[in-house]
Amino acid sequence: MAIARSESSVFLELRQREIPRGVSTAHPIVAQRADGARLWDVDGNEYLDFAGGIGVLNLGHRHPQIVEAVRAQLEQFIHVSFQVAIYEGYVRVAERLNRLAPGDAPKKTMLVSTGAEAVENAVKIARAFTGRPAVVTFQHGYHGRTLLTLTMTGKTSPYKQSFGPYCPEVYQAPYPYDYRGWTTERALSALDELFEAQVAPERVAAIVIEPVAGEGGFIPAPPEFLRELRARTERHGIMLVADEIQTGFGRTGTIFAIEHAGVVPDLICVAKSLAGGLPLAGVIGRADVMDAPEPGGLGGTYGGNPLACAAALATLDVFERQPILARARDVGERLHDAFRELARRHEQIGDVRALGAMVALELVEDRASKRPAGRLAAEIQREARERGLLLMRAGNDGCVIRILAPLVMTDEELDMGLARLHESCAAVLRS
Repeated sequence: MAIARSESSVFLELRQREIPRGVSTAHPIVAQRADGARLWDVDGNEYLDFAGGIGVLNLGHRHPQIVEAVRAQLEQFIHVSFQVAIYEGYVRVAERLNRLAPGDAPKKTMLVSTGAEAVENAVKIARAFTGRPAVVTFQHGYHGRTLLTLTMTGKTSPYKQSFGPYCPEVYQAPYPYDYRGWTTERALSALDELFEAQVAPERVAAIVIEPVAGEGGFIPAPPEFLRELRARTERHGIMLVADEIQTGFGRTGTIFAIEHAGVVPDLICVAKSLAGGLPLAGVIGRADVMDAPEPGGLGGTYGGNPLACAAALATLDVFERQPILARARDVGERLHDAFRELARRHEQIGDVRALGAMVALELVEDRASKRPAGRLAAEIQREARERGLLLMRAGNDGCVIRILAPLVMTDEELDMGLARLHESCAAVLRS
């Protein structure tokens, strides 16, 4: 008698045959439906989703207000292109974001579709405003997969591979990563040395930084580092660009992570959880800076898609009317406490880091050498999936387990997810 094949195996074979291997997938499952913090595959298996579409689902899967807003927009129009005709959704999203961004100066916002587009446009705007060519970014930073943003990204594997040559006039400085020996003082000193030896600050248009390095391993930049960075950029007339693509919209307990440092950047790049799962990104910035490019210099056919704008307005309504930020802080405290307990139990957990609900643990072969243990992190990820918990990795050698769970998950779901993580760590790290 023939043995019935699972639906997943059929799609996995089709995926291998039809899609290039360069497009990787963290979990060999085939999603069928999702709701809130849960996802079901085509074989009926249920998972707690602590990956959140890589930080896109701070309000969870299919938030009812977002679904309703998108459905209503579908009845009006799907696409006209803002380069063809103005529509209210684009203008209202810009208005709301300008009001939310830190700082008292007048602001303006442009919308695009992806985080990489947002970063590219921020660089274009900074160059147009300053008349300078150079850009400074940081090791462990991630800014996208286009040629410019890949050049700006401070992690070679798997992103850079053999895709060069890369863009000129991009320089990298060490990111403050205390666990790996890069204190605030040492990182600032290295930045000053970069200005002395590699590029004069008078040639630098922008310094671009993630307030928490996401793909680099969930490394929060110390507030004093960000404040000193702001002081240096002001001294030299450099635009400070906050890449809030993964940190924005509540993940750290504030709308923007840079608010924790009390720093006002010149430009902010946003994407991911702005529109509840629909592709929408943007650049928010000082009005005088944003107006530097001539008409026609900014834009994109799909930028500010009407459906995505409707989703974004609904998302911002939820943040305005519900205590999501307080919930993020509460979730973050509970995750941080649980992770510190895991570190007490297991010697291979070298470091625990958190800012709000952006929480991670770093796996090492041993605490003395601090050798990254991507193998252990991969095994924990696999064990967790077998227990119905979806996790993502990050950092050097993929040795960091990071949490991007929806902020709307229930206490029961949070407890269940943490229990599964504890079991997974115990199974892998029992020695």
